[in-house]
Amino acid sequence: MEVYVLATVVIIVALIFDGVNGFHDAANAIATAITTGALKAKTAIIMAAVMNLIGALMGTAVAAVIARDIVDMTQVSAEQQLFLVIAALLGAIGWNLITWWFGLPSSSTHAIIGGLMGAGLAEQIAGNNVHIKLAKVVEKVIDPMVLSPVVGFGLALLIMVILNKIIKKANLKETDKYFRTAQIFTSASLALGHGLQDAQKSMGLMFMAAAPVGFFGITPGQTEIPFQIILMASLAISVGTMAGGQRIIHTLGSKITVLSPQKGFVAEAVSSAVLFISAYFVHAPISTTHTVTSAIAGTGASDDIRAVKWSTLKNIVMAWIITVPSAGLIGFMFEEIFRMLFM
Repeated sequence: MEVYVLATVVIIVALIFDGVNGFHDAANAIATAITTGALKAKTAIIMAAVMNLIGALMGTAVAAVIARDIVDMTQVSAEQQLFLVIAALLGAIGWNLITWWFGLPSSSTHAIIGGLMGAGLAEQIAGNNVHIKLAKVVEKVIDPMVLSPVVGFGLALLIMVILNKIIKKANLKETDKYFRTAQIFTSASLALGHGLQDAQKSMGLMFMAAAPVGFFGITPGQTEIPFQIILMASLAISVGTMAGGQRIIHTLGSKITVLSPQKGFVAEAVSSAVLFISAYFVHAPISTTHTVTSAIAGTGASDDIRAVKWSTLKNIVMAWIITVPSAGLIGFMFEEIFRMLFM
């Protein structure tokens, strides 16, 4: 296949992944605000789309991690690099659609990392000069994967306990009204953080596809993400956000714990903080889904550990655990198919 045509196809698939990411993960930013009545569903989805667009324009450090720190494929041909990226994308898209169908808030972040590792492993087993950067994966992926939900749960639990003491004697109707209003801002902040984190994964993939053929003026050794890629990824995740999310909104908004406006506010505020800190200071591609879900569970546990619906949470955690190997397996299979047919 002509390498420039292949690069174009890979970039288009990366944009589809970005749109599916918005479609699949839109619920993370708005589920709590809709459930507590702070925002109507249509208004919340439009707000999330706009804030995702703005957030996606705010940084590229996470994109650089995806492009450079997961798989080293610089020693193989442009065609091999492109087939690896498209196999990884198909692995991630396939797993995202499976979990969306079953209403499970799985992680697009870890799906694409699993897809990259699976496709890279297929090439490594075949004896090609492709290597998975295990040390970097542990530092930039595994450690944040474990820490972000723990921090989200613990911080939300602590803040909710303190907040409950502060508002204990306050008028419940008035406090509900106040926190519903506050949720408009925290849910917007969370959508901004989602765009900042998740669009960058697609930027990194598009850069991996464009670099071998010099699209968008990329030169050998360049690490800066071109503005054209940033803009396309931003628009794709915003359009995707407008299209989906209802199944997962139901799971996040009602099946983990009973949400009050106070709990929704705390869960959104904590999740936003974790997303921004990880993007700007740690440069780690963490999962919006993991962070939000754990923060919601933390607010529920502040009342009573039994207030958390652990059976639902167990299903979600199982989906998290199998995301990387499942997306990796799909990516591995596609890479094997491409290698047999085209390489």
